[in-house]
Amino acid sequence: MPDVPLDAEAEARLREFAAVLELFRTTAVVVPRRDRGWLTVDFGGVRWILAFSDESALARYAVARGEGGAEWEYETVLGARLLDVAVPSAGVPCGVALDAADGPEHAVLFPPVAGVVPDAAAVDRNVTGADEWGTAR
Repeated sequence: MPDVPLDAEAEARLREFAAVLELFRTTAVVVPRRDRGWLTVDFGGVRWILAFSDESALARYAVARGEGGAEWEYETVLGARLLDVAVPSAGVPCGVALDAADGPEHAVLFPPVAGVVPDAAAVDRNVTGADEWGTAR
């Protein structure tokens, strides 16, 4: 695949995502516990660890699931720990979904791709001879 220059809007979005990713990596988030592990959902061939920016965001998710009256057990975990330790140990393609109940304008997905998770866990790094963006050379 030939290198295609990004337009200004695409470059701005990449810079914005990089800033959000860095903030997530250095921030403690709320991760609900279920069945002796963290709460996950499988969607689109990826296992997503559900994380929330705070207890209020977790409460919105619980209400959206019809479980607002239930007690939710959770841990506070650094975003970097989720991306660098939990994702690679999942054993399947895995990413992190932040604030899943808050809709597409506020929720953020950190997919299992190079630059977000360690290379060994990145699904776009399984291509032999892939460059930094996962494009086969």
